[in-house]
Parts: sequence; structure tokens; C-alpha cells
Amino acid sequence: MDRVISPTTQRRRQVRRWLLGFGVLAALLAAGFGLRRVVQPSLQRVDLLTAPVETGDVDASLTAAGTIIPGREAVITSPIQSTIRRVALAVGARVQPGQTILELDKELAASSLAKLSDEQLRNQNKNSQLQLTLERSLTDLEALQQAQALKVSSLQSTLRDEQHLLEIGGGTAEAVRQAELNLHVASLEAARLRRQLANQRLASRADRRELGYTVSMQQRSIAELATKLRQADISTQQPGVLTWVNDNLGSTVQAGDALARVADLSRFRVRATISDAYADQLHPGDAVLVRLGPGTDLRGTVASISPAVDKGVVTFYATLQQDHHPALRANLRADVFVVTRAHRGVLRVKNGPFYQGGQEQPVFVLAGGRAVRRLARLGDSNPDYVQVLSGLRAGEEIIVSDTKTFVDTPELRVE
Repeated sequence: MDRVISPTTQRRRQVRRWLLGFGVLAALLAAGFGLRRVVQPSLQRVDLLTAPVETGDVDASLTAAGTIIPGREAVITSPIQSTIRRVALAVGARVQPGQTILELDKELAASSLAKLSDEQLRNQNKNSQLQLTLERSLTDLEALQQAQALKVSSLQSTLRDEQHLLEIGGGTAEAVRQAELNLHVASLEAARLRRQLANQRLASRADRRELGYTVSMQQRSIAELATKLRQADISTQQPGVLTWVNDNLGSTVQAGDALARVADLSRFRVRATISDAYADQLHPGDAVLVRLGPGTDLRGTVASISPAVDKGVVTFYATLQQDHHPALRANLRADVFVVTRAHRGVLRVKNGPFYQGGQEQPVFVLAGGRAVRRLARLGDSNPDYVQVLSGLRAGEEIIVSDTKTFVDTPELRVE
């Protein structure tokens, strides 16, 4: 027979059921919390690169590879074909105007100069002989012309005599016609001699001019070679530092070959190269930032752009505002940033591996031990900063290290 359960027992059983339910619920909550901690990715704060969103300037720029070069550098070339006999100065030595840098062998040039001088003497002798020949020809022609003029005068007198005899009946018409014919032939010969004499004078002047030109050109060649011979002791016209010299003693050099370079190392400029894909964005007068190293940035301006493209790159030159900065060295490598657009007083964040180069991308914002994914719209950039257009506020801190692995994760735990 069933017995009635006392109220005390019923309450005890009910409390046990409640305690059991609360225990199961607590166990489920603990299991869920533990599972969440296991499933949710976590990052160590010490392994992260972070940066605050701040207000500042962002200059959009193109990156080019640059080399520091002297502001002025004189290339000294060989004036003659010769061989290097002696090198007087070493690279790095200071050079004064007129100071000998190296010497070339002068024997070949001296022999050529002597040969030209001998040819010039021969030309001058030819000129004297030509003068005598032309004067003799002209003298002979003038004598013939004078003799023919006398003959014409005599025939004119003969014609007048025959005409007078014909008038008084002492002569014949045939004699008159013969005298007229003789006078006409003599006059034609006199005219021919006059023209020949005039042509001979013109030809004589032309021949003298031609030989005079030959003598003048030969004289200029002699003077030029004599000057080159004096320049065979290679020197410079400007003070500076010897940055390079051909020190291969005995080697043959051709006229025009570079022998030495002397640079003014008190001033510098930049030679830079950039891909021809950006050639249309490059203009003379564009501002540039030259980065010599951490914390050493120099500003300048694009001075000139090479019109030719060589192997897919464009070369340009930039002048520096501080072209005498102590950190500048010849042939020093530098990063050159050509500023294409400038933004003042905008939101920005330091550039880093997080930046993917697009306008919209997810970023992780740090807040209370968590990193929450947020979609941000980014603008122009340079190696230092990225412009923030929307999605972030000033003062917020974001992760700037690479987070591509967690691009689909809405939240990260930061420990």
C-alpha cells in the first residue's frame, strides 16, 4: 500500500532537482566558454605591430631608386690617340686647376705635328710657285694683247690709206675690202685676247684662293694638334676631388676616351630611375623626398627627365634643398619618393603589412583585449602613412602587422 510522502521529503527532492539542473547549466556554460576560448583565435600583444589613427599630412608618392651624384662633375677625355705613360694623382686626391693628373705618350702626336708642319712648308712653296706661274702667264697674255692692239691700230691706218687711194683713183676697191677684212680679223683676235686675259685673271685669283684655303686649313690643323699636344698632360680647369682615373699604364686610349673625372663634392644632386609605367605621372618641378636612412630625409625638386626609355626605366635628376648635407656621399644609394598629390590635415595611420593597396579592406581595431574586424576605406599612401577616408576614428588603435590569415574572423582575442 502506498504511503504519503511527507512535505519535507518532497522539498528535499525538489531542491536536489534544482541543484542538479543548475549544475548541468553551469557545466554547459563552462563548456561553452571553454570551447569559445579554444575556437576563437588569439594573438599575443608582443607579437603585434599597432599604430593609432591620427590627424596629419599624407603625400601620395611614387617610389624610385636613386643614387647621390656630385652637383658638378667634369669628365676629362683624351685629346689624342696615345698610351698612358704616368698617373700623377690617385683617386680621392684634391685637384687644383692646371694640376697634372696623368701624362700621355706624346711621341706619336709630335711626329704627326712635324709631318703637318713639313706639309705646310710644301704648300707654301707650291703657293709661291703658283704665284710665279700665274704671273708669267698673265704677263705673256698681256704682251700678246698689247701686240694685237698695235696690229689692229696698224691695220686701221692701212684701211684709211687704201680708202684714200681709192678716192683719188690710185687704189682699187679690192684692196679696200682686203684691208677691211684684215682689220676685222685682227679686231676679233684682239677681243679674244682681252677675254682670255680677263678669264686668266679670274682663274688666277681662284687658284690663289684655293691654295690659300689649303694653307689656312693646314695651319688650323697644326694649331689644333699643337694644342692637343700641350693637353697631353691631363689636367682640369676646375678645383675638386678626383673621383676616377684610368690608371692602366701602357694601355691605348683613343681621342675622346674618358681618362678621369673631377667632381665638386661640396654640392650634390640625385640621379633616379623609375618604371616607365609611371612616366606620365612624372613632371619637372615635382617635389621629391630623398631618404638616405632612418631619420634622414631631404626634400628636393625634379630638375630634368630623360626623354629616352632604357630597358623599361626612365631616368630623372633632382636637385636638393640641402645639397651640402653632411650625410650626402657620392654614389650613395637612396630611396626617392616623387610626390604626386599632397593631403593636409587628414586622418592617417602608419603604413605596414596590413595595407593591401585597395580602397576598401578589413582592419582590426583594438578595444579591451579584443581586436574587432572593421571595414575601412583607405586613400592615397606613401611608405610612411596611409590616408583614412572612412571606417576609423582618430585615437583608435589598429593592428598594422599582417592579418591576412584572419581576414574572415570577426573578432580576435589579444592576450
